[in-house]
Amino acid sequence: MIKDILKEAETRMKAAIQSLDDDLGGIRTGRATPALVEKMPIDYYDTPTPLMQLASISVPEPRSLLIKPFDPTTVKTIERAILASDLGLTPSNDGKQIRLNLPPLTEDRRRELVKVVHTRLEESRVAVRNVRRDLHNDMRDFEKEKLISEDDLKRGEEELQKITDHYIEEIGKHGQHKEQEILEV
Repeated sequence: MIKDILKEAETRMKAAIQSLDDDLGGIRTGRATPALVEKMPIDYYDTPTPLMQLASISVPEPRSLLIKPFDPTTVKTIERAILASDLGLTPSNDGKQIRLNLPPLTEDRRRELVKVVHTRLEESRVAVRNVRRDLHNDMRDFEKEKLISEDDLKRGEEELQKITDHYIEEIGKHGQHKEQEILEV
């Protein structure tokens, strides 16, 4: 029973790390990467659809992205979504495709992005702690219902804390890596 709870903790905490990686991938660094825009929601026939389902995204040069919509009628819609996003990029389109040129980041913009990274890291830490809290409560309930012993509860709590500490540390490593990427000139 405790093993099942610990496996669930691992699974849910890994999901929190994966979500963090997806979030951090969308934060701009000095280089162009399709991850900046691929999950951007585009209003396609009144349905929010990720850009990667509507267009191919390539990196022709280190500081530019090329977006080729599968349906040429969506060029204007994609362009509006990019302008409305918080990327701070101005798209240029030739009617069939959209080019995004990424200007070099200013020092102020780098600091703002580092703050955004720290916010996302804290959100991930909270998510991991919430998983710990939920599963800890489940363990206590099992102990109250006499499904596990008090000793099993203590061992389970210790193991759950070790797993939580590991994932909190992992979040910190991901954050440091992204911060170095952003501050790299």
